[in-house]
Amino acid sequence: MYAYIEGIIKEIKPSYVVIENQGIGYLIIAPNPYNYQLGEQTRIYTHHYVREDLDNLYGFRTLESKELFIKLIGVSGIGPKSALPLLATDQIHDIMLAIEEGNVKFLTKFPGIGTKSAQQIILDLKGKLIDADDELIPTHKNDVIDALSALGYSHIEIKKVMKKLDQDQPVERMIKQALQLLIK
Repeated sequence: MYAYIEGIIKEIKPSYVVIENQGIGYLIIAPNPYNYQLGEQTRIYTHHYVREDLDNLYGFRTLESKELFIKLIGVSGIGPKSALPLLATDQIHDIMLAIEEGNVKFLTKFPGIGTKSAQQIILDLKGKLIDADDELIPTHKNDVIDALSALGYSHIEIKKVMKKLDQDQPVERMIKQALQLLIK
């Protein structure tokens, strides 16, 4: 129904924001409303969710977050209440990587996601989050992750160091830079 709404943030509450656009205030449920600031001019990517007893507008800072939300609520047993905490941390790539790797432990650290829910998410979404045309995790980044894993570094260590790397350099330099950061 609505792809996005541009306007000014007029109200921030623990579970939603109100964005004003041409004199209309839209109440939008957001994963983390405190990512917004009062008076901020912004664009919120929206998803209109309708069920028998529910008619809500959910909003996200990025199109990628919105698309992941839509995929998550498509999983059997996962509704908006379960999907929102996953997106509140803005760790979209980490969540997708955990799904691709089948990392149940990572997914269960989010409120509302138990072992069975995490397993169902992995079962339904594994292999469906990375598109061949629009890779969400660049190949060279995968090569660096694979190299560091082969050297015995843990997923947590690798994840921390990957955020600090210059992604525009060749794989060999990225690995060298990662090793320097890991040794410190």
